[in-house]
Amino acid sequence: MTSIAFIGLGNMGGPMAANLVKAGHSVHGFDLTPASRDAAKADGVTIAAKAADAVKNAEVVITMLPAGKHVLSVWSEIIPAVAKGTLMIDCSTIDVESARKSHALAAEHHLPSIDAPVSGGTGGAKAGTLTFMAGGDAKAFAAAKPILEAMGKKIVHCGDAGAGQAAKICNNMILGISMIGVSEAFVLAEKLGLSHQALFDVASTSSGQCWSLTSYCPVPGPVPTSPSNNEYRPGFAAALMLKDLRLSQEAAKAAGAVTPLGAHAESIYETFEKAGHGGVDFSGIIHQLRHLAGK
Repeated sequence: MTSIAFIGLGNMGGPMAANLVKAGHSVHGFDLTPASRDAAKADGVTIAAKAADAVKNAEVVITMLPAGKHVLSVWSEIIPAVAKGTLMIDCSTIDVESARKSHALAAEHHLPSIDAPVSGGTGGAKAGTLTFMAGGDAKAFAAAKPILEAMGKKIVHCGDAGAGQAAKICNNMILGISMIGVSEAFVLAEKLGLSHQALFDVASTSSGQCWSLTSYCPVPGPVPTSPSNNEYRPGFAAALMLKDLRLSQEAAKAAGAVTPLGAHAESIYETFEKAGHGGVDFSGIIHQLRHLAGK
């Protein structure tokens, strides 16, 4: 049993912390939202009055927060309160520069650290089937891996500090672009009088096959577990996809990379979010494309 502090018990962090409890670990947690604290408490997490209290006596600290500024703020607050040798793990999806700054902050206090953003959405968080993309030195990764395995099914060491965030940003840029491409194909098929099932049956076994089609199909019917069959309630909200696409474009600019499709995908999701659909699953982008077709 490992003593773990978990800061950020929201839609992703809450289920992840619950899986750590199920794995037999002692978990002390904190979140600013009362509902998140209550849900985590019901799942066996001991709730602390503040973040600094949660990390006392912890062997591992995990954060799952909205943005880089939050991670840096919380780490600055809690690191003075953690014990020597405590392993710091950030599972948030943030910009690469903030991830590297958090590693540097941990290093100043002689604490091992990894950035380990996740893929798999809320469904994966609940099922314990997340993919973790980790950045940090090999020793810190080796120490973190057994903890991450209690929350996920695939753990990948991507490289040094910030590499996990880099992998996550690149992966989600692919995802955002591919979902738009799949949705465009279905909108075109509708205009041509082709049924959703017919297009799916062809494309899912042909060169158009991709995860956005076969696992997360943006139209109801072909894939019963996709959000399109549940009124597009989010497994991964459009606002979060927009956040990740923005991170990809910030990273591309900083690195001198050219990503025209990533930039266009960001623009399309931004329009969708500004129209009030940020809380819809990102596969709901098909509605935006239908709207454009109707103009």
